[in-house]
Amino acid sequence: MDVQTRNKKYAEYVKKMALPSKNWPSLFWAFFIGGIISIIGQSLYLLFEEVTSYSPENVAALVAVTLIGIASLLTGFGVYDRIGAFSGGGSIVPITGFSNAITATAMEHRKEGIIFGTCANMFKIAGPVIVVGVALSMYVGLIYWITWMAMGVI
Repeated sequence: MDVQTRNKKYAEYVKKMALPSKNWPSLFWAFFIGGIISIIGQSLYLLFEEVTSYSPENVAALVAVTLIGIASLLTGFGVYDRIGAFSGGGSIVPITGFSNAITATAMEHRKEGIIFGTCANMFKIAGPVIVVGVALSMYVGLIYWITWMAMGVI
């Protein structure tokens, strides 16, 4: 069987077996749960801003660390996976989704040991995200610097 025929048959099989997606309810719940996560983040920001004397940047970092910790705990107890199954992309997009992905991968491979199981496999998820984040921030910084140099500001 040639590749095109095999791909066509596979696509037909997938179409037949896949459950149809309910787009509008899925979009609503993704938006709603993502909004709830954002409201929690903003509430934490206002709370930390009120009870600490940190700068806005440090308060934002504290909120990020808190959200990461909460998402990791919820992943460990199996709650975040149920939230993700219910809300789809609404729970994946914020920083909590990244935390969930890393924690779930670490838990999945913990039987293989700390170094070659947990640490090595969780960075299969985190590594590409970190590399892309660092590379893009370098490119944006370079463009920013070139723009300011061209304008004669620097």
